[in-house]
Amino acid sequence: MVFEGTVEGLRASGTLTGRHLDDRATLKPSVRTPTGALEVRGAATHNLQGVDVDIPLGVLVTVTGVAGSGKSSLIHGSVAGREGVVAIDQTPIRGSRRSNPATYTGLLEPVRKAFAKANGVKPALFSANSEGACPACNGAGVIYTELGFMDTVSTVCEECEGKRFQAAVLEYRLGGRDISEVLAMPVSEALEFFAAGEARTPAAHAILDRLADVGLGYLSLGQPLTTLSGGERQRLKLATRMGEKGGVYILDEPTSGLHLADVEQLLGLLDRLVDSGKSVIVIEHHQAVMAHADWVIDLGPGAGHDGGRIVFEGTPADLVASRSTLTGQHLAEYVGA
Repeated sequence: MVFEGTVEGLRASGTLTGRHLDDRATLKPSVRTPTGALEVRGAATHNLQGVDVDIPLGVLVTVTGVAGSGKSSLIHGSVAGREGVVAIDQTPIRGSRRSNPATYTGLLEPVRKAFAKANGVKPALFSANSEGACPACNGAGVIYTELGFMDTVSTVCEECEGKRFQAAVLEYRLGGRDISEVLAMPVSEALEFFAAGEARTPAAHAILDRLADVGLGYLSLGQPLTTLSGGERQRLKLATRMGEKGGVYILDEPTSGLHLADVEQLLGLLDRLVDSGKSVIVIEHHQAVMAHADWVIDLGPGAGHDGGRIVFEGTPADLVASRSTLTGQHLAEYVGA
């Protein structure tokens, strides 16, 4: 516990939350120039009323509007299925007790190969779901005891002490660490570990870099997916999909579950994507993302039958200057215009 008290006390506390409580993004002094446009004609999914819109390419676009105004219907209904489009929606990722960030992202594969090459053995030894698994707990690290009508009880495996691997496997090292020690590392530590020296593994480093980019630097590589929060799962999914090849990326409310301090990091990730030649379309309610965009497409004016129309297209500065929509009015207040 780093603070408890009033909001004013939090502002003066110096904690991470306190320092970012009054964060306000500013409008960009200049915006990128589009390299083309993605045409949508006659979109009529759900409440959309025959929407025609040209979505700029090569820039950061935010699609805004009140809940139920038709944002997701427009983008997921008319853009997501196209060739070269990678859509990262809000559906939760699934994972068992054995699934973790290393297995879900594909990180474990280059890590296993690096351990195998360094020790002259088979990669399968470095998987807790394969040949290297502790025989007592079958690589789970814990023993589950069914108690009939009562909750299942789990106890740490006495043979491997929760490390999930056979003792012989833990004798093999990479950069001075065994496989269980590597899987216990947080992403931020693993990022440095696989960057240089004997453990240098570019394929693993690239995946870890994306995990850090989405604010998951604190997450342990071997932490079960079942213990992650909803927001953490969404960001894990985001980091994984970022590795797919595509020219257009769609993100559906990527700030969901993010701490105030992490939003700035996310904006940096979006900038890097665009600067690398990608087109990024973000469905978002967070004003910081709107202010940071190159182009805004605002739907409304209301929700349901009162929505489904384009009420504004243009730069964030023009949206704030006009104050012609609910989004424009609130964004103007947010940036202090």
